[in-house]
Amino acid sequence: MIPPKTILVPTDFSEPAQKALDYSVELAEKLGAKVKVIHAFELPLVGFPDGTMTITAEMATRITVAAQRALDDIVAKYEGRDVELETSLVQGDPREAVVASARKLGADLIVMGTHGRRGIARALIGSVAESVVRTSSIPVLTLREARDT
Repeated sequence: MIPPKTILVPTDFSEPAQKALDYSVELAEKLGAKVKVIHAFELPLVGFPDGTMTITAEMATRITVAAQRALDDIVAKYEGRDVELETSLVQGDPREAVVASARKLGADLIVMGTHGRRGIARALIGSVAESVVRTSSIPVLTLREARDT
């Protein structure tokens, strides 16, 4: 097996995503790999009684600026480490955007956190990690959130 040179780490800014990024930075330092951190998001639509759905340009800008600021903040934690980190925002369904970004960025490995939800929560929210594992053509390493049970 050839060690990865580019590791993609999708983040939703949760604790499991942070653990995946920590793990990826450690791994990248040891392997001399790059880490690409992405945040994939869909813009929320506001519904009106007449059935139209819209989002204002101002709302879209505020969401994008806040997401980029959050990405910059989590990557700043690793300044001074011997690893190259890049960030990018991707607008779209995270399930599709992660796999498409891996292809576009030439990633050799995807490392992502998972909440490990079960039952109704999983049925209602779904699992981005599960979808990525099923559809990715490159290896996916998932790190599950620790449970007290």
